[in-house]
Amino acid sequence: MGIYSPLRVWRIFRLLLSFYLLIKKRPRFLGFKVLEPEELSESVVRLGTSFIKLVQVLATRNDFFEERYLVHLRSIHDDLPPMSPEHCRRVFERAFPESPFETFEDTPIASASIGQVHQATLQEGVRVAVKLRREGIEKRILADIRIISVLNIVFQPLFSPTTRHSIESVIKEFSAMIVQECSMRRERQNLERFSDVYADSSIRFPLPYPEYCSDDALVMSFEEGFRFDDKASLSAHRIDIAPIIDRLVRFYTDQMLVKGFFHADPHPGNLLINPQGELILLDFGMVKRISNPMRVAIIELIRAANEKDYEAYVSAAKRMGTVAYDAPSSELAEFTERMFEIFGNDALNSGSMQQLAFEVMEQTRNLPFKLPQEAIYILRVSAIIEGLGTTYIENFNGIKDILPILQRNIPRALGVKEGFLDNLRDEIRHLPDDFTAARETLRRASRGELNVEISPRQIESFKNALENALRPIVVALMLSLGAIGSFMAGWENPAYVLIGAAMMRLWFR
Repeated sequence: MGIYSPLRVWRIFRLLLSFYLLIKKRPRFLGFKVLEPEELSESVVRLGTSFIKLVQVLATRNDFFEERYLVHLRSIHDDLPPMSPEHCRRVFERAFPESPFETFEDTPIASASIGQVHQATLQEGVRVAVKLRREGIEKRILADIRIISVLNIVFQPLFSPTTRHSIESVIKEFSAMIVQECSMRRERQNLERFSDVYADSSIRFPLPYPEYCSDDALVMSFEEGFRFDDKASLSAHRIDIAPIIDRLVRFYTDQMLVKGFFHADPHPGNLLINPQGELILLDFGMVKRISNPMRVAIIELIRAANEKDYEAYVSAAKRMGTVAYDAPSSELAEFTERMFEIFGNDALNSGSMQQLAFEVMEQTRNLPFKLPQEAIYILRVSAIIEGLGTTYIENFNGIKDILPILQRNIPRALGVKEGFLDNLRDEIRHLPDDFTAARETLRRASRGELNVEISPRQIESFKNALENALRPIVVALMLSLGAIGSFMAGWENPAYVLIGAAMMRLWFR
């Protein structure tokens, strides 16, 4: 089937329409019914790479989908049949005009939507893993992004500005990330940067061989270990999982709160544990950065959550952009308090917590929640880490188990040194800069040149308010112009109707 074939476009249309209707909590639109969970998951798998990756993002959104859909969406794995021998040979010859390998296993040990991994040895006898990009994958993904973008415009009238911006953020972030994932060269750069930034993290990373890498192939050291969720092997080798989970949570705390540079795809297949109990991180196609304002807002959110200061929690959520700036703080604070009561109840198991949480979210689904681009993968990583913890620790959840660990790291995330003398030296070192900044501020104030900065969230709120205020006026003006034209043409009855419609639009705005 061609990438732009009518049948493929139709299937994408039905899939996206189902997604959008589920988000809007509507069973049908213009005679089209929402696909059932089984049909939805089958359609995703049939359409391939782009939509498997899109579902991995959407499956983090408990507010978008009912639980019966989330169960099926989360069960869709990024595992596909390997390339045909012909395609594999074509990619290999393009990546390696002169083979550097002493041996190369034709049968891949892993096969995902973007590429597949083979075992090989270099001429020196060094064992390596070779990741080959699928033949034609970039062309297909770019075509899918174009189709999704066009259909998203078609479906825009279904959504309010708040929901529309959230969905557009998901699509924009998904499109940017999946294109980056298509480049093995980009993945190598991510791996090298990650290994440098987190050299002291006590986590193992593969060692890349840049001289053999290209856009079609990534050659790296072969890392052996058990999957994170392989309970039987971990038990057989008497590996204590509790400190490894703690190390994983601390590592992701460091990534998201301290360094702002994080691995966004920590599923069990990308996390290995070797017999020595070392944690090994693989696959660096999804690596994201968090801007400093977002990182600080997350820290304040965690602090407010740990202190159960619900109004401060809502304020931080607004700065993150997950809640509209002009949203009612008191109503959101009440919602937040109810959610924390659920997740802080030790008498509830994970299933009961989730059920109650969905009921509360259903009652408040009209609240203006949003999803900025930077938050998409933060939520995804948080959900995956929580799922990994639940594999071994009963009732493991983000509020009860992760928050205390994050709370202990807040000072370090804000740049506070561990020792008193270190902090004192740091403050003294910055005093000249602080005095210079204070003097410059006083000078500008005396000259009346102080500037006030408005956050992007405030600007967006003002823009939406202005659009809502001007829309009825513009419509009334257009109707009035139509009435004037009707009078000039001698059509008095239509003119009166148009004048009446203009007045009604202004009156009921």
